[in-house]
Amino acid sequence: MASYVKYKTPEEVVASIIEALSVAKDTGRLRKGINETTKSVEKKTAKLVIMAEDVQPEEIIIHIPSLCEERGIPYAYVPSKKDLGAAVGIPVGTSSIAIEEAGGANELLQGILKRLPKPVPAQAAAPVAHAAPAPAPKEEKPAAEAPKEKPKRAPKKKEEKKEEKTE
Repeated sequence: MASYVKYKTPEEVVASIIEALSVAKDTGRLRKGINETTKSVEKKTAKLVIMAEDVQPEEIIIHIPSLCEERGIPYAYVPSKKDLGAAVGIPVGTSSIAIEEAGGANELLQGILKRLPKPVPAQAAAPVAHAAPAPAPKEEKPAAEAPKEKPKRAPKKKEEKKEEKTE
């Protein structure tokens, strides 16, 4: 299993995903490919992100699961790029697809979402251990109560005064 694959999607869910993609390609709105999927996730317009498990090199897709978790967008995996491409009617494989509008596959999408693990935002998942506690806010006195300070002058030394008189 690739390093970016965080869980194994059950086969019955994969079959539902493929079916939902086939319906949504005609009646909904899909974003195909890593760049389009990334944009959709960043804009929070994706309702579900599907990634292939056989993407090489992995660095191409490794950011997608974390980005989805950060944005609270559910994601799933299918075994191959070819399956993903064939489901949306393109002759080549694709690494990822974002469903923005399910169209006629809305019921299928809702069923899929119920069976997937819920994305946990990165901040809620693990508190940052190295962060220092925020300092308590300083209490400031209202302007009317604040004492007025006179500007301080540096006192002249007696020696300097004597030298000025003798010259």
